Amino acid sequence: MKKVNRREFLQISAAGGAALALGCEKPPRPPAPLGANHSPATAPGARARVVLVRDEKVMDASGNISALVLARMLDDGVAALLGEADPKRAWARLLAPTDVLGIKTNRWKFLRTPIELEEALCERALAVGVKAGDIAVDDHGVLDNPVFQRATALINARPARTHDWAGMGTCLKNYIMFDPTPSRWHDDSCANLAGLWDLPAVKGKTRLCIQVVLTPLFHGKGPHHFQPEYTWPYSGLILGADPVAVDATALRLLEAKRRDFFSQELPFYVSPKHVTLAETRYGLGIADPSRIDVVKLGFREGVLI
Repeated sequence: MKKVNRREFLQISAAGGAALALGCEKPPRPPAPLGANHSPATAPGARARVVLVRDEKVMDASGNISALVLARMLDDGVAALLGEADPKRAWARLLAPTDVLGIKTNRWKFLRTPIELEEALCERALAVGVKAGDIAVDDHGVLDNPVFQRATALINARPARTHDWAGMGTCLKNYIMFDPTPSRWHDDSCANLAGLWDLPAVKGKTRLCIQVVLTPLFHGKGPHHFQPEYTWPYSGLILGADPVAVDATALRLLEAKRRDFFSQELPFYVSPKHVTLAETRYGLGIADPSRIDVVKLGFREGVLI
């Protein structure tokens, strides 16, 4: 059998999404809310746990990423999330050798999921014993990707940034490409994005969510907005099993940076209300910061939250 190296995992085409025919027929509505009992995490008194890990050596002055440091951050974060001293034991709890793993990333040209993180995730899956042919990294092509079609496990990793339609680009929103008609989720500031997590290709499969906060984008207006002056070197990752808690924590970070930068409360041009609604309308996870335990690893200067 030909040996597959880690970079070969990253050759999957992102352009293979199903073509959409534009007609006059009204697209179907998103699935109905899942209900308050969908997740035991939202039961009264339940709490969520997320890990914020930072390392000031993860990037150099030019923004180049150290793959070694980023991989160590990933390991430390997963170990802390699962309460394990040994990252290998933590990964072995997260994934099984029999899993078929889809790593859903985000390849927006201005601020993508780092390739170094994609590679590190592939390497950890291989180390657990997942077969090379049962691991894939993809974004827009997930519906046509044969590994994602067979997936038993998903890892959701994307950069934190403001978003013109949803207020914020979230792990919740990162699954929109699992629907052949993504536009049907855009109504009302993408309020119902949590419904994506009830799609058959997604439901019950997500093992880990990561908001990449190496250089978050905290401000912008208009489609595909990107201005480097509204990013900053935060040098972190936010990890958790609860996508709502992960996104709510990243949202708090962007809000704190906006206060710090503009010296006032500056509302988002589009409300990122889908994060709160993921708890209150869909019962998918916890958005209330008072019920989220944030474990902080690494340097604290400029932590903001």
